[in-house]
Amino acid sequence: MAEITASMVKDLRERTDAPMMDCKKALSEAEGDMTRAEEILRVRFGNKASKAAGRVAAEGTVGTSISADGKSGALIEVNSETDFCAKNDDFLAFVRELAKVVADAQPKDISEVATLKMAGGTVEEVRTQLVGKIGENITPRRFTCFAAKGKLSSYVHGSKIGVMVDVVGGDDALGKDIAMHIAAAKPKALDPSGVDQALLDAERRVAIEKAKEAGKPEAMLDKIAEGTVQKFLKEVSLLSQPFVKDDKQNIEQLLKSKNASIASFAMYVVGEGIEKVVTDFAAEVAAAAKG
Repeated sequence: MAEITASMVKDLRERTDAPMMDCKKALSEAEGDMTRAEEILRVRFGNKASKAAGRVAAEGTVGTSISADGKSGALIEVNSETDFCAKNDDFLAFVRELAKVVADAQPKDISEVATLKMAGGTVEEVRTQLVGKIGENITPRRFTCFAAKGKLSSYVHGSKIGVMVDVVGGDDALGKDIAMHIAAAKPKALDPSGVDQALLDAERRVAIEKAKEAGKPEAMLDKIAEGTVQKFLKEVSLLSQPFVKDDKQNIEQLLKSKNASIASFAMYVVGEGIEKVVTDFAAEVAAAAKG
């Protein structure tokens, strides 16, 4: 039996809004597996227990850079330890320049980014200097480079959500609207074929367990699960999402009305998927006093 600590219970509570005792029971049932515990709570309390997917788990900012002709660009995420650092002018200047360097060089992976040249030396040398100046760890985490089939548009919301989209046809206003929609609606893929199978499997498991708890017959479980999965696919596929500025049409209909299409897109939420360490300073002081 995995040890269930108070900090694990607290973390699951913050992720799901579920009652503390239910969080503890779910963690025990899942043998300490946080993801599985979230699934268990979703069965009991519904989709509100999955809010962790959209939570920011680390600090930093998203940067974008697009060439003058809109044909090449890059979306990047750079992490910091605190939001204070993420708002620092030197940090923000580093992110802006790094986005342009990455867009111009179109590197293959994050390790190659460290070797690229920017004002003041290589990216790694400038990063190291900035760490020394600010006093925090600063890490370029991920990036997506674009070679557009159409024209690139980007949108950054509050420095924490960044989007870049390649729209074929239409105009600049359409590209900006689509980028803003993606930031608001957070689609997982352009259409159902691009949705991660692991997400679909999780939705199916949750649907079956909820149906069982509701007393549904065994023969109906697969049909109920399939209906839930199809609903989920419609909600997370960009083309089928209602347009945030006019919910009487979906994105696919909007694009058709403008004789346009979407070649690709990327969206970053700062810190998504990173475990954020929360320090209990009072507990540390108390422990130190006992020692």
